Formats: sequence, structure tokens, C-alpha cells
Amino acid sequence: MYNKFYGLTASPFEISPDPRFLFRTERHNEALANLFHGVSRHKGFVVLTGEVGTGKTLLLRCLVNLLTRNQVAFASVFNPGLTTLEFLQYILTDFGLASGGNKTAMLNTLNAFLIERYRKGLTTVLLVDEAQHLSAELLEEIRLLTNLETAQQKLLQIVLAGQPELDLLLDSPQLRQLKQRIALRCRLEPLNRAEVRAYITGRLHQAGAGARARALFSEAAIEAIQRYSGGIPRLVNTICENALITGYARELQVIGPEVIEEVAADFRLGVVTSPAAPSARPGGSGELRLETEPSRKAMMRTLVRMFEMLAKNEETTVPASRPSSEGVRTA
Repeated sequence: MYNKFYGLTASPFEISPDPRFLFRTERHNEALANLFHGVSRHKGFVVLTGEVGTGKTLLLRCLVNLLTRNQVAFASVFNPGLTTLEFLQYILTDFGLASGGNKTAMLNTLNAFLIERYRKGLTTVLLVDEAQHLSAELLEEIRLLTNLETAQQKLLQIVLAGQPELDLLLDSPQLRQLKQRIALRCRLEPLNRAEVRAYITGRLHQAGAGARARALFSEAAIEAIQRYSGGIPRLVNTICENALITGYARELQVIGPEVIEEVAADFRLGVVTSPAAPSARPGGSGELRLETEPSRKAMMRTLVRMFEMLAKNEETTVPASRPSSEGVRTA
């Protein structure tokens, strides 16, 4: 709804992982290079870790793009809550293979597929996201898949991506055999202040902001974004997206720190609730309330008015009279 007002051709701060918006910090470049090297050189196991929202899934999407260009077949697993049998059925289906029969039959099908691709000089990859939620039993089953090999190389390359808890899981004694087979490890870290500025500017450029990209958010606003996001790209996106909505509603040409403060308050950024808190309701002593019922009601009224305007004009032209921006936020 704000794109035309700010001269944008696309929404720059969508949360969905779009490879077009990859911000290449030194760590991201190194991680992507390690992933591609591990896969293309048939290293077997590669592990990618990072905090929630640091861009692991986006990096996997970029890796998939690179693999596709190089005729690499891949299966992607994004649901770690599978049984061993369901896991095998899932990856066979993703490879376009028949997934019927018992476990032995499915392993034979997979092995024949891998050998055929090996003879053609082709690489095959299994990508597992959210791997910190995998059971030890399933991780052991994944390790056994690397036993499908020739005397020269592994037939199946495996990338495990997950939060830092994955490192702790792999450190457990029962998974020591898997840990010893990991050929490459890479870790994503939060952005520093300079990187946050470059990240925001780069996304705005990519979305068509042109010369306005650097000036749209003031330096004080960038400082506030860094403070409340902790340098986590997903949180940076959430803050900037909602700041632009507020700026559009108020006809602001430059987003200042006061807008960022409001967004942070509405999203309760910086609020940490104790697990032992006795109450999470208003007035309870378990947490600090950063928003009030009036602000929530104002937010709902504003959203309703915005949707009414969009329904009247599907092309989302800039309205002559904008609604009040008090409390406007999107999830």
C-alpha cells in the first residue's frame, strides 16, 4: 500500500526468503561458498547454523538456485517432525521416485537412483532445514544414508541447517559418529550497525527506491532499528515494513526514530517475559505491557478503513485523505 507513495516497484521488506534480496555480508558469502563447495566436491555432510531470523532458509534458497543451474538434483525437507519411514517417503517423492513398499525397498530405490546419477557424473543433494528439531533416531538414519557411497565419493550430499541448538544436539555422545562425518561447518551471525544500514539501503535499491534509498530512514532511525532488532534480518524487515506503513499513513518523506520506537512498542521488541511469570494478562506482574487497549482498538479501526479503501480501488492508488496511523501494524 506504500509502494507508490515512496516510489517503489516492489515491497522491500517481505519476510518470505527471496533470493533476490540476499544481503551478502562476509559471513553470508563465506557460508554460501562453503555450502556450494561441500556439495560440489562431494564432502558428504555440511552443517549451517545461526540464530532465528539470521537468513538460513534464504541461504538455502540461494544454494538451490546455484544447484539448479548446475544440474544438481535435490530434495528439501522443511518438516523435521517426521518418522523415519515418513522421512524416506518424503525424500523419495521429492526426487520424483516411487515411495511405496517397506523401508528396505525404499532404500534400494534411493540407492539405484543415486548410482545412476553418479554414473552420469551428476550430484544429488538432501537439504534439511530446522534440523535442530530432528530426533536423534532420525539423525542417525540420515547418517546411515551417507553409507551409500563408492570407493571415491559419497553418493548423497547432505546439508543440515538449524538454530544453535543443532550444535548442542550434534555434540551428544550418541551422535558422535555423525559429528565426525561433518566435513564443513558455517555459522550466520546478526548484522552490526553498518551492515544494518547497508542491508536496509540495499533492499530499498532492489525495490526501486533509487537515490532515495539511503535517505528514507534517518541515521537515528537506523540506530533504533539496530537496537531493537539486535541485527536479526527478519526483525529488521518487520520493523522497516511497519515503519513504512506508518510513514505512508502520516505522509512522512523520512522515517525518524519516533516511528521506530512506536513499532518496537507495538511488537513488544525488547520485552522479555520470565518463564516463571505468574500472569501474562494486563495488570499481571509477569511482564511489562507496552500497548494499551485503546491503541489496539485504534489499530483495528485503521486497518478496517485501509481495507475498505483497497476494496474500492484495487490498484492501490494513494488516497487523497489518509487514515489515522495510530497503532497501525502488520504481523
